[in-house]
Amino acid sequence: MDRFGGFADRLRAWKEAQGQGAFVPLVVEWLFRRRIAIGFALIFCLGLGLGFSAGRLPSGPSAPEAAREAVDKGEGEAATADPQPTETSPHTVVEDEPFGPALPEGQVATLPPASVAPSRLPARENPDWLKYAVPAVGTGGRPMIAVIIDDMGLDKRRSEKVMQLPGPLTISFMSYAQELPRQTGEARAHGHELMMHVPMEPLAEGIDAGPGALSVNLSPEELKRRVEEDLDRFTGYVGINNHMGSKFTAFAPGMQVVMEELQRRGLLFIDSLTTDHSVGLTLAQQLGVPTAARNVFLDNAGDVGAIDAQLAKLEDLARKKGNAIAIGHPRDGTIQALAAWLPTLRAKGLVLVPVSEVVRERRMPVAAGRETRAEVPSAEPRRTR
Repeated sequence: MDRFGGFADRLRAWKEAQGQGAFVPLVVEWLFRRRIAIGFALIFCLGLGLGFSAGRLPSGPSAPEAAREAVDKGEGEAATADPQPTETSPHTVVEDEPFGPALPEGQVATLPPASVAPSRLPARENPDWLKYAVPAVGTGGRPMIAVIIDDMGLDKRRSEKVMQLPGPLTISFMSYAQELPRQTGEARAHGHELMMHVPMEPLAEGIDAGPGALSVNLSPEELKRRVEEDLDRFTGYVGINNHMGSKFTAFAPGMQVVMEELQRRGLLFIDSLTTDHSVGLTLAQQLGVPTAARNVFLDNAGDVGAIDAQLAKLEDLARKKGNAIAIGHPRDGTIQALAAWLPTLRAKGLVLVPVSEVVRERRMPVAAGRETRAEVPSAEPRRTR
């Protein structure tokens, strides 16, 4: 107290005798005399703090250091890399022999265990496959036939001839064709229903399915990007079918990526059935994607006589099952055969409908006793492409 009292007396003396100019040196002098005591106090407090925190720190490296160490050891790359199917993976698909035996009628290809279980999204009130469907007029309970013309938009001259045919046909435009908004608009103006024709990897080596084809060696992320890019090419279509794809449509992980995007957009899937091992129908049904399968290929042989024989087979299947789906292409023989055959349907008691109407009936049969299940494959030979 004497020391602090002495300082107070000196401070009062300074105020009375010397004025404010001497205040700073006086304070500095007082602090200098106590520097040793203050220093010891600070050291003592610091020591206590370090001793207390030492018992709380983890013994291992910090999280950022651990992450850097994992990357140095290669652990980070292994943890983030996408798992790829191997030969022993449950997703491996065994290829069928070209032109091998078909599955017995009524038997459906089964899916291997999926890495992620398919999940259904809530049903949309007005999905695109219904919103853009061409109305089926005057069916009257008659057997229905849908004719899909694939590969449209590449050969513009022949594509134009197809559009001039009486409809409603279902026109499936190749995803990489040019001027798609103009061409698809013209097809719709003629009363035809629209689809997207998506290229997929075939079994046959050396055959190019086309730019941006979906293949089994792509990552899920790249597959999704390609599917989205294809589906954004134009609007107003009801769904997709596969171009080639005898290898890819048998690959469940890749087809799941496709089906999930179709489910999200409210689109349908028509399986062209270029292989007996396709999982398209089964997976589509699991995810609630509207689906159906092709029954007849019209123009594996391009001459008009062979195409006429396939059209007769199509008629028989429609009468037996209540509906049937054919796939053809914009070729001269096909155009000639269809131009002569389409006007005869009404007299035969048959009706031409867009493919969405067949899908609708196979999902919700309207005639008792009809075999309209979408999963029933036809005996028509597959094309392994």
